[in-house]
Amino acid sequence: MLYVGLDIHCKQTTICVLTEQNTVMLRSQVRWVDELLQVLDGLPEPFEVCFEASTGYGRWFELLTPRARRVVVAHPGLLRLIYRSKKKNDRRDAEQLAKLLLCDMVPAIHVPRADVRAWREMITFRRTLIQKRTRAKNGVRALLKTVGLAAPSRAKLWTKVGLCWLRSQQFTQELHALQRDMLIQEIETLSDQVRRVERQLDRIAAVRTEVWQLRTIPGVGPRTAEAIVAFLDNPHRFSSSKQVGSYFGLVPSQDQSGDKNRLGHITRQGSATCRQLLTEATWQALRRSPTVRAYFERIHRQDPERRRIAVVATAHYLVRVMWAMLKRGTLWKEVCHTQAA
Repeated sequence: MLYVGLDIHCKQTTICVLTEQNTVMLRSQVRWVDELLQVLDGLPEPFEVCFEASTGYGRWFELLTPRARRVVVAHPGLLRLIYRSKKKNDRRDAEQLAKLLLCDMVPAIHVPRADVRAWREMITFRRTLIQKRTRAKNGVRALLKTVGLAAPSRAKLWTKVGLCWLRSQQFTQELHALQRDMLIQEIETLSDQVRRVERQLDRIAAVRTEVWQLRTIPGVGPRTAEAIVAFLDNPHRFSSSKQVGSYFGLVPSQDQSGDKNRLGHITRQGSATCRQLLTEATWQALRRSPTVRAYFERIHRQDPERRRIAVVATAHYLVRVMWAMLKRGTLWKEVCHTQAA
């Protein structure tokens, strides 16, 4: 068996092939995918491949899987913890990946199916569109302050009536009017794109029973439910709820030594889109579910300074409940205060 480490970049890929005796059999650097496949197809023995996760890692995984006995995609953050070196180059990176593969010590990530990866990307793309639209709306508000106009209430300004009011305003400076027109055009274009994305997401969610399952939780809408289902993918790959909280970056960072244990901000690992949607769902669930409200109050302790801590802790509680529901195939059920705590 041979062990292949690949350091993949946009313009070139560095290859290192190790034997079972931990000796370098081949080093090479190629520019094109066809050259890489030609090198791998020319190896005299069966081989395993390891490369670091980056943009497009799914395409590389699908390309290499038919050729290799095993393809392992390494977690980039954990790799840096294993190998801390001040001397770093592509040759060394490829060799380190091959050595970790040989020792079976690669911190691997889960590679979902192509359709699930595309689903995740569409969910994240929707968030990007909304962020762009929010920036455009903030630009409109800043413009109105500049010219001294009092806008309608925050919600009404973005309705058809509000946008008509905005178009009808007369500005003394022509450049302000041009800026207004371009911002309105951007908002309308982005709103149309968001609607197109959401229609497609709704079609996907309609055939996924897991999304309907999570929507039985009070305050959890279709966008939150589909994001958790897509990013969890297979709930059985997590052995405990603690792993789920860590996967979504909702656990505090920790620095423990001796009798001192310092807890800091949450790690923020994983999908930022999921964390944002979970936080929004938490605020809605606080209004609709006695169980979620009871959990929040236990953490909050009527202390205003603990409000943000309680919200994050409740979001962590919600995602663990979601994972348990998906794993067991159950629906949401309200419980008493002591059980929720």
